[in-house]
Formats: sequence, structure tokens, C-alpha cells
Amino acid sequence: MATLTVFTPTYNRREYLKRVYDSLLRQSSKDFLWLIVDDGSNDGSGELIRSFEAEKKLKIVYKYFENGGKMRAHNRGVELCDTELFVCLDSDDYFVEDGVKRILECYEDIKRDPDTDPERVAGIAAYKGESDDRVLYDTHFPRIDHSSLFSLYLKGFKGETTLIYKTKILKEYPFPEIEGEKYVPEDYIYDKIDLKYVLKILPEIITVCEIVSEGYTDSVKKLKRDNPTAFYLYYEQRTRLAPVSLLKFKYAGFFVIYAIRSKNRLLKAGSVNIFWVILGFISAFLIRITKKE
Repeated sequence: MATLTVFTPTYNRREYLKRVYDSLLRQSSKDFLWLIVDDGSNDGSGELIRSFEAEKKLKIVYKYFENGGKMRAHNRGVELCDTELFVCLDSDDYFVEDGVKRILECYEDIKRDPDTDPERVAGIAAYKGESDDRVLYDTHFPRIDHSSLFSLYLKGFKGETTLIYKTKILKEYPFPEIEGEKYVPEDYIYDKIDLKYVLKILPEIITVCEIVSEGYTDSVKKLKRDNPTAFYLYYEQRTRLAPVSLLKFKYAGFFVIYAIRSKNRLLKAGSVNIFWVILGFISAFLIRITKKE
């Protein structure tokens, strides 16, 4: 059995899948399988993937489901996974040549480290690159060996990460599947994992992605508009978890906005303290008048 599952959720991204496939063929370590969950594509993606399978150059598992959004596809992928490690490689990303090898070497280092309880380490956080040798957005990790993901950003990291998790941990933290919605911010689950585990920091580029800036703001606005309950859950959790700061004040404002939009409760046991709900109304007003939402 392979050690690593490379998971690719895809929806009408046929034009990118050959590049992903080619990057996996180039891997110096073949201790992985490629799991593709097709989220209802109708652009011939399935036929292309079947042609990859016919070549018998990689271990490929292909599953087709009716369109339900990336988070449902991610849940199906984790359910299907029976390897120790799981990494999500989006259809518009690709692996550097030694990506799998470096993941597996780092994983062995975690198990051998005498100063760290390996059971506390959920996985690995590495860089995404804009090329094989340039970190995306040219922003680097702080000089630490282990960290929660949220703490990396609180300490000033502003880039994107390649995240490799132990599969057994991801199985404990599925994404909520909300009726009528198809997206949940990924950090909603990663924040939950952060409460119990840390990540091994690997300051190396493992995956490369294209920077797509055109239409990004409109795309994010549409995601928020179409998935108000998901963003309510996300901002409620972030308001609770963030340390007292301007950032927490901002999260509280978005929490109020999305509680109203999704018609969810602002006050409930175990949720945001009433003090921050009150401040959240002030923050929400400032967000609206500055047209940040």
C-alpha cells in the first residue's frame, strides 16, 4: 500500500489535468496514489482520466459524483483514502519533481524526532510556489520547527501553504455539508485541528500554482453571497479563537454580518461573548461604510 494519497478534486478542469498527471509521472518517489474526485464534470474530464489509467504508469483511483462543491468532494476523498498521509493537489496546481520524496522524508523525520511527540503532529506545512524556485507571494515562514496553521499567520506569514495531513486526523474533522450551499472556508476545519495539534514546518516548495488575480474579488464576493451559513460558522469560530486585537474586532464584524445574512443566532451558549457581539455591530457598521463587504 502507498504511504501518500495525492487528492485532486476537479470540476470541469480538463485542460489542467494533463499537467497534474505529468508532474506526478516525474516524481522521484512513486510511493503514492492519485485519487481524483470528479465533482460532476461534463467537459470530458472522465474520459481523459480513463486514458491516464489505461497507460498504467500510476496508481489512479477515479470517482465521479454529482456536483456538490469542493468541500463535499474533499469529504468523499478523505472517506475513500486508506493511506497514512493525504495532500490536496488542486487541478490547477502541480508537484515539483521531488515533492513526494520530500514529504515522505519529512514524515519520517517527524516519527524519529526525540524532542516531539509524533502524536501531536497532525502533518506538514510547506510552501506553495509561483515557480519551482520562487515562493508564492515571496513570503516566508517564521524560523520555527512546529506551529499551528493559524499561528503562522498571526506571526506574519501571508502566503499560501501546501498542507499534508495524517488521514486519520482528517477523518475526525469532516467539512460540514450545508443544505443549499457548496463551499466552506478550508480554515474552518484547519482551525479545529489547530486546537489539538501542530504542524511540522517544511520551508520548501512542494507544489506550484498559477496566480489568478483577474476577477478574484468578485469571485470571493460570490462565494460569500452563495454560502452565508458557511461564512457565519467560519467567522463565529474565528471571533472566538483570535487573540484580542484589531483582527478579532474585524472578525466580530463579519460574524454579525453573516449571522444576519444567514438568519443564524448571534447569541447562543458556547458561542461569541456578548461583549464581542456588541463590538461586532460597530465593526460591521465600519465594514459596510468602507465597502469592505
